[in-house]
Amino acid sequence: MEEKDNNVKKSKEYKWYVLRAIGGKEKKVKEYIDNRIQVLKLGELVPQVLIPSEKVYQVRNGKKYTTERTFFPGYVLVECVLTQQISGILRDVPGGLGFLGETKYGDPLPLREAEVNRILGRVDEVSADGEVIDTPFSVGEQVKVTDGAFNGFVGVIEEVNDEKKKLKVMVKIFGRKTPLELGYIQVDKIKE
Repeated sequence: MEEKDNNVKKSKEYKWYVLRAIGGKEKKVKEYIDNRIQVLKLGELVPQVLIPSEKVYQVRNGKKYTTERTFFPGYVLVECVLTQQISGILRDVPGGLGFLGETKYGDPLPLREAEVNRILGRVDEVSADGEVIDTPFSVGEQVKVTDGAFNGFVGVIEEVNDEKKKLKVMVKIFGRKTPLELGYIQVDKIKE
């Protein structure tokens, strides 16, 4: 009995495939695939459809805005047992442009395990960290303080600490340069 179960598991070997999608249509492609799989009751053959993304927040005028950014724009990852039926469904997705990587006979190439682990590891890492700030600062850049006791002061960035999301900013107070340690969300870039 145990040997039979192993054969069933071996016959259902899930692999990851990459579907190309029209830029900006990744969510529609994912929704379509999810709906087709649910309607045709093929969930056992297609356990996951992913658009690797991360939550990013930007600070504009002192307000925090959260958006979602995809790691691989124009691509949707599908974990499945690639039968002819599944292959047909995935090839005929509205907004889809076919598989990324095919053999000379037109069979889709699955991702290598190392690639999958790297992509999924990054997805897990981002979900554990939560949000990522999409406001890269650089040394020598001018910023305006938007929060705290020094609100309205303009200074120059002396140090950037991406790990702690902190900046060391030199501002002039009463004619003297004074260092301030500020969080990313406490300053705005000055557009030149």
